[in-house]
Amino acid sequence: MNFDIIAPAALCAAMLSACATPISDAEAERAAVGMLKASFKPQGQAGVDRLNQDEVQALCSRYPNGLPKDLAEKLEKTQLATIRYPASGKLMGDWREGERIAQSGVGKQFNDDPKGPSGGNCYACHRLSPRELSFGTIGPSLYQFGKQRGTGDAVQRYAYGKIYNSEAFSACSNMPRFGHNGILTEEQIAHLVALLLDPDSPVNK
Repeated sequence: MNFDIIAPAALCAAMLSACATPISDAEAERAAVGMLKASFKPQGQAGVDRLNQDEVQALCSRYPNGLPKDLAEKLEKTQLATIRYPASGKLMGDWREGERIAQSGVGKQFNDDPKGPSGGNCYACHRLSPRELSFGTIGPSLYQFGKQRGTGDAVQRYAYGKIYNSEAFSACSNMPRFGHNGILTEEQIAHLVALLLDPDSPVNK
């Protein structure tokens, strides 16, 4: 089935039917999701499962302008409980590996080898070092993250946990839940923690 053909056709049909009989937001959402699932074909690292929202995503979708305080606190508490720290207790790896992961946009795409590792694509949302010519601004700048916060155990746990499941610290965060959703491994996350905290990392120069 060709998505390029059916998407405009389905949209036109939906618009025409809406003129005669308006449909609810819920019905429109169900129709859109149904069309996507019928058209989306798994390939490479991109699976159909990405179209299914879990409870956290569904809750955040219901409150596009932000969760009420009590719901936000409850969500953060439940998500904090999902974080799995390495059994070894080692939360910092090699910042050089972390830099490679942060700068890699590979992962969860049609043309990515399903047997290969995912990258972090961190620069798409954060500034990491002064030598970057282009970086995203959806997330805060991470430049000098470790220099400002130190490298103590509490900071290591926070950095690891934030990468593992950002929802544990900021309800409905735009940041992917890299560990929770199996995008990055424990080892990869530890390398990213080193990138953020190691004094020799370009992040802290």
